[in-house]
Amino acid sequence: MEDAAIIGLYWARDERAITASDEKYGKLCRALSQNILDSREDAEECVNDTWQRAWDTMPPQRPGSLRAYLAKITRNLSIDRWRAKRAEKRGRGMDVLLEELEESLPAAPSAEELTEARETARTIERWLDTLSPADRTAFLRRYWYGQRVDRVAAQAGCSPNSMAKRLGRLRDGLRRALEQEGINL
Repeated sequence: MEDAAIIGLYWARDERAITASDEKYGKLCRALSQNILDSREDAEECVNDTWQRAWDTMPPQRPGSLRAYLAKITRNLSIDRWRAKRAEKRGRGMDVLLEELEESLPAAPSAEELTEARETARTIERWLDTLSPADRTAFLRRYWYGQRVDRVAAQAGCSPNSMAKRLGRLRDGLRRALEQEGINL
């Protein structure tokens, strides 16, 4: 089913929207959530919560890209769940990702720094546009979708060691781009 038709089902308050969303994007959302949470059960709960959140937000929202909309909801719910579990006990899944990016990204902005945060996002978007498709894909798979380095390497057809070095160079490039724009790290 086409995305516009699925969105139309949400707007018509037709429960088939959930089934259609799961059929088309369930695998993507489950993989994304499991990469963050490292738990099949928690990932399944987040995906179910994704369908509920989509139901609750459409209408009034009409996403331009249903895939991106659902992935963003899933990612945000998964990170929230990860943070809640981390408060209970320390985990390693997201810790590794955050540690790797720690030196390349500025600290989370306060309310007063919201404008600066938007400029940071625009700078990152411009930087991503300068990358080759292969580098952009590798970076996003690792740091947006939370895939393990060995999986990103396998998809790129290289060794995990060479992918780790490549990701390190990309993080350094991001840090330099942010510094050139005057963004404090």
